[in-house]
Amino acid sequence: MTKTKEYAEGTCPLVYQCRLPLSTRTVNHLADLLRRHLKAIRSRWRILPPGRSQ
Repeated sequence: MTKTKEYAEGTCPLVYQCRLPLSTRTVNHLADLLRRHLKAIRSRWRILPPGRSQ
């Protein structure tokens, strides 16, 4: 299997938004992982900080 950014003909990506009840500890852990990832890929900025992304 190979990774590609091309989509099958006649399709488009879908994005679904949901809210899950998570503990503060879990949110902080995920925010830390996201923060590290953004730093690793040298992302310049985000509209919302990692713990507040919707």
